[in-house]
Amino acid sequence: MRTAKTSFSRRLLLLHLPMALIVLFAIGPYLWMLITSLKQESTLFSAHRSLLPEVVTIENYVRLFAKTDFLKNLGHSFIVASGAVVLGLSVSITAAYSFSRYRFAGRHLLMLTFLLINMFPVVLLIIPLFIIMRHLQLLDTHLGLILAHSTFAIPFATWMMISYFNAVPRSLDEAAQVDGCRPFGAMLRVVLPVTLPGIIATGIYIFITSWNEYLYASVLAGQDVRVLTVAIQTLIGEYEIAWGLLTGGGVVGALPVTVLFMFIQRRLIAGMTQGAVKG
Repeated sequence: MRTAKTSFSRRLLLLHLPMALIVLFAIGPYLWMLITSLKQESTLFSAHRSLLPEVVTIENYVRLFAKTDFLKNLGHSFIVASGAVVLGLSVSITAAYSFSRYRFAGRHLLMLTFLLINMFPVVLLIIPLFIIMRHLQLLDTHLGLILAHSTFAIPFATWMMISYFNAVPRSLDEAAQVDGCRPFGAMLRVVLPVTLPGIIATGIYIFITSWNEYLYASVLAGQDVRVLTVAIQTLIGEYEIAWGLLTGGGVVGALPVTVLFMFIQRRLIAGMTQGAVKG
């Protein structure tokens, strides 16, 4: 009996040990960033460095908010990411519902176009977008960044929503229309509540993508709309890197997305695994 239990424990250890090492490898850089942000600036370059801080301090966070406009940069990032979610979901939901429920000329070509857009590097679009934004006088504005982020968020979000709408039986739409709903009303009142987990998952994808975007934010925006990613990059100087401020900014920048995921993780998992609807 003991031999069987010992053998089972060894197999369990051999199974979980590689998984634990992979998880540790994945979260290691984030732990290092958090630990470094809690160290005194003078100890970061000491000859006798240690992994854990000898004195836990929040002076890096105090300096980050006192000497920089980091709080304002967080606000800009939140406005842009939230705007991208609103615009992205508004376009992707209606487009995906049309692709899922209707058959029209050019449907497959349009769906293929939405898919092919994500195959091109975003750097190829930066010059045309810059010219368009300059003519529309949208450079260094929240609206300009929201529109720019929507160019790469909407195509993939549309494909995500198509899969969620395809999982909903068309009989629900037909029953709603029999009861007097128009097609848009059927989508709004019947289909969208059923696909709510998928909508939340798509919204989180758009928010995180926009929150972490750097290239468009650095080219299409300046001092007036400096978002989080650009603000963190400015902490890297030509001759010196403010490691304390840099790691503190990284931790603060990751907090909103982390808290958001903690609150709606159940709906996110449900949306990612949604494949059937119970009638």
